[in-house]
Order: sequence, then structure tokens, then C-alpha cells
Amino acid sequence: MLSRRSGHAGNHPSNPPDMIDPLTFPIPTEFTTLRLMLRPFRVSDAPALHEALAESIVELRQHLWFLPWVAEEPTLSSAEVRCRRAEGNFLLRNDLAYLAFNRSTARLVASVGLHRTDWTLPSTEVGYWVRRGETGKGYASECVNALTDWALNELRAVRVALVTDDDNVASRAVAERCGFTLEGLHRHTTRGPDGALRHSAVYARLPQGS
Repeated sequence: MLSRRSGHAGNHPSNPPDMIDPLTFPIPTEFTTLRLMLRPFRVSDAPALHEALAESIVELRQHLWFLPWVAEEPTLSSAEVRCRRAEGNFLLRNDLAYLAFNRSTARLVASVGLHRTDWTLPSTEVGYWVRRGETGKGYASECVNALTDWALNELRAVRVALVTDDDNVASRAVAERCGFTLEGLHRHTTRGPDGALRHSAVYARLPQGS
């Protein structure tokens, strides 16, 4: 079961919430799901993150080539820098990134986050990646559901988006399993590693009743 704070029952999603101050809004520092424990990055996570990225970099570059950190060589030093940046951005509420650990083994299996959050609406976008040796086990859906449910129920987000490459069949399947609706394709949004123009599939989940 997902551990989360009490909700805002009785507030209709069409009614605008009071203005949110992201620096004081209570952001969970841990989510517990059936198999996973999600928490923000720590500098001490650098060795585990480096190991997971080194194992997964080929697949990450196939699907997330447009992210600057994916283009970097996966060294222990770059993993430490990524942890420090993620930790700082979380504290400043610029980006809410979590690492996902198997509760039984403590193994780092995935990362998930809420990105490009518009605190005035509020709305956000969920993104994730799963370690190469841990794919196909449903961890992506577990992570995405955990953060999306929190955003809709606790943050009172009016929209949570999930955007993926048009040809990323696995990520599109995750979106559909997690109840996201395909809103359409945005054409020519990126260039692939070969320079070809790529399209993005845009999915979203809205609050119940919207």
C-alpha cells in the first residue's frame, strides 16, 4: 500500500486551491509501495547510482538520449554530482526526484520524479527510468502510480503528464497501465541520436471527476 499524508477530501478539482508556497508545502521524503521504498537522492547514493547507470546506459541512451545527464559518461564522480544536484533541487522544490529501492533487498531498481511542476495551477510531469536488470517486473508502474496518486490527491494537481517518444512501446504501455489518457502526438519535438526528427506521445491523468 502507498503511504501518504491525509488528503483534501471534499475539495472539488475545479475549485482552485489556495496559492501553494512550494518551499513550505509538505513534500513526502518517503513513499512505501507494495515492493518499493522511494526517497530523495542522497550524496551517499553515488556508488549505487553509478552501478545502476553503468549497467543501464546503453538502454537509457536509446530512449532518453535528449537528457543531458544521459549523454555523460557514467563515472562515480558524475553520479555524485547528479546526487548533489538532485538533493539541492529537491530542497528548493525545483525538481522532485526519488530513487526506488527494493524493500526486501535494498537494491536500487529505478528512479522516478515529478518534473516541470507549475505550482500556480498546480500541474506536473512524471518521468522515470528502470535499471536494466530490473525491467519487466512492473516497477515502473508502481513508481508512476505512487507519485501520480500523491500529486492528484495531496498536491491537488489538476494534471499530471507523462511524455515519451512515440516509438517507446514500453513507456507507452506503462502510461496506459497507470490510467493515463493519450492526448496526442507532438511532432518533431526532438532529434534522435541519428539526427532524425522524432515525435512525442503526450499522456495525462486528471483528477477524478474532471
